[in-house]
Amino acid sequence: MVQKYQSPVRVYKYPFELIMAAYERRFPTCPLIPMFVGSDTVNEFKSEDGAIHVIERRCKLDVDAPRLLKKIAGVDFVYFVQKNSLNSRERTLHIEAHNETFSNRVIINEHCCYTVHPENEDWTCFEQSASLDIKSFFGFESTVEKIAMKQYTSNIKKGKEIIEYYLRQLEEEGITFVPRWTPPSITPSAETSSSSCKKQAASMAVVIPDAALKEGLSGDALSSPSAPEPVVGTPDDKLDADYIKRYLGDLTPLQESCLIRLRQWLQETHKGKIPKDEHILRFLRARDFNIDKAREIMCQSLTWRKQHQVDYILETWTPPQVLQDYYAGGWHHHDKDGRPLYVLRLGQMDTKGLVRALGEEALLRYVLSINEEGLRRCEENTKVFGRPISSWTCLVDLEGLNMRHLWRPGVKALLRIIEVVEANYPETLGRLLILRAPRVFPVLWTLVSPFIDDNTRRKFLIYAGNDYQGPGGLLDYIDKEIIPDFLSGECMCEVPEGGLVPKSLYRTAEELENEDLKLWTETIYQSASVFKGAPHEILVQIVDASSVITWDFDVCKGDIVFNIYHSKRSPQPPKKDSLGAHSITSPGGNNVQLIDKVWQLGRDYSMVESPLICKEGESVQGSHVTRWPGFYILQWKFHSMPACAASSLPRVDDVLASLQVSSHKCKVMYYTEVIGSEDFRGSMTSLESSHSGFSQLSAATTSSSQSHSSSMISSE
Repeated sequence: MVQKYQSPVRVYKYPFELIMAAYERRFPTCPLIPMFVGSDTVNEFKSEDGAIHVIERRCKLDVDAPRLLKKIAGVDFVYFVQKNSLNSRERTLHIEAHNETFSNRVIINEHCCYTVHPENEDWTCFEQSASLDIKSFFGFESTVEKIAMKQYTSNIKKGKEIIEYYLRQLEEEGITFVPRWTPPSITPSAETSSSSCKKQAASMAVVIPDAALKEGLSGDALSSPSAPEPVVGTPDDKLDADYIKRYLGDLTPLQESCLIRLRQWLQETHKGKIPKDEHILRFLRARDFNIDKAREIMCQSLTWRKQHQVDYILETWTPPQVLQDYYAGGWHHHDKDGRPLYVLRLGQMDTKGLVRALGEEALLRYVLSINEEGLRRCEENTKVFGRPISSWTCLVDLEGLNMRHLWRPGVKALLRIIEVVEANYPETLGRLLILRAPRVFPVLWTLVSPFIDDNTRRKFLIYAGNDYQGPGGLLDYIDKEIIPDFLSGECMCEVPEGGLVPKSLYRTAEELENEDLKLWTETIYQSASVFKGAPHEILVQIVDASSVITWDFDVCKGDIVFNIYHSKRSPQPPKKDSLGAHSITSPGGNNVQLIDKVWQLGRDYSMVESPLICKEGESVQGSHVTRWPGFYILQWKFHSMPACAASSLPRVDDVLASLQVSSHKCKVMYYTEVIGSEDFRGSMTSLESSHSGFSQLSAATTSSSQSHSSSMISSE
């Protein structure tokens, strides 16, 4: 298996030329890197004007590996070839390295790049990527992989320290400015030189506005008295190391790499509407930074959010009055770590009455709104406290818990809520404090604990009786000033006290069933299953030519081909049993075929758009301007990978193929709409329908059309 690494963008607040002077001091050997024994220059080239300098070195490394392994391998040192290409005119340095030793058994490639900061020409950016492919190594493949990754991550951590060490060394020698390259025929004037020196001095003591920190700039120059300079960080499609530390926390180099690679994959497949970095990181943490597993559950969650309009729940849904009066839970300040604090007086809550009065779906929706509010509060607290806060603390008071709370439908509702929250809000619970647990609590815990993730379960702290008042209790996690009054604290807590729900508010099973169905099917999107040999098709009747058919769909599973056809006559409606084994009537997806098997393409119907291949995980929006009235058929068809694809190199946009279950079933979630040409906003080749339902978890709001701009001429 190929191991890959991608670094965040590291920003040095020094000019490119000074960084290059510091970098060259690493050779021929560097005492700060013990394993780097030495290097010899193999080839060297300089252009006549001095702008291009290419140097190739053979580097000798003493890898920290067990003596037995070195003896079996028959080597004491490992050799790498490093090629540095410096372009002083463009102010770039590209570094390429590969292993010479054991190159037939192990393939190691590394690429590094120093460039000028895109928004500040007196700063320098650094990026690094690498790959490791161990084909065979005397049966020690796993050991060699661990040693290689350990050594590499150790050197990555030292990288910035080494450059800064040599920068200090240069400063001690009185070198704080290195002039830029200029063509030999042009002699820089004294005025230009003076201006450059002033600019250099300014760059050494620039004040960074706090707002710029989020853009990826470090704040170690905040103490400088010089005037603020408005500087924006690295481009939006890249992550800056200082931004990661400020807003996401301390990550190891490999964790940073996982975040960047998954984020890059989302940018390429989700066409600009990717989740926020904090959200991506939560899913990675939930799967111990296994990219494939994190990607799978995150794509499922994003589809779920879109299908059920969860992004808009805080703005569009108002909790029923029964919940506002009898649901004994609410937000209450924050804990000592700055996490938002949610208080739930479960023992005072009439779970049976709430389920009988509202139904399971209303309770679930209310819990989802609480979680959405929690995400919003985490973002606010990150700004307020100046450090990453990505989870909240929940305080659950169980005083009053009894067998009434173990009512079977109530427990069933609780288990379903836990299941949904675990799947879609991973790593959002920082700590759970369970207070005053009665004797009946072990029974409830036995029922619910199997449904709780192991990582989440380790965050539970359970106190019986008044134990929470002693050492290791509530005061270790919550300031004394905000402990709620009902826990003998000094702070008035505005959380509702709960109580019994009046039976006059109860509703019949039929009423609740209808209400549940209404709540959970409030979505403009429909789901469909696509099988090999059984595409899903929908019919759109057009009366006025020049109407616009718009679509927005997600490929939830498998790869599909999207087609649009036109016919003058309406296809026969499908019979209920026409699909045989492929007939699906569940809410999870249906399958409808409209094009009769006896129809011929070109005679009975025609293709009006070129086929569009869509990969699993992709979101597609587009439009088609109709040229004729009649019947248009939108078709999603199963896409089989060509036989030769297995031998080609894997591409980023094909990576989901490895996640597919071995079956011939695909799933899509779609929405279509017909808009009059006079009502269509924007150009005729892009979708700007207000019903697109983009995720508000996205940091970006742009959409890109994947439809073709012109229709093919139909052969009628």
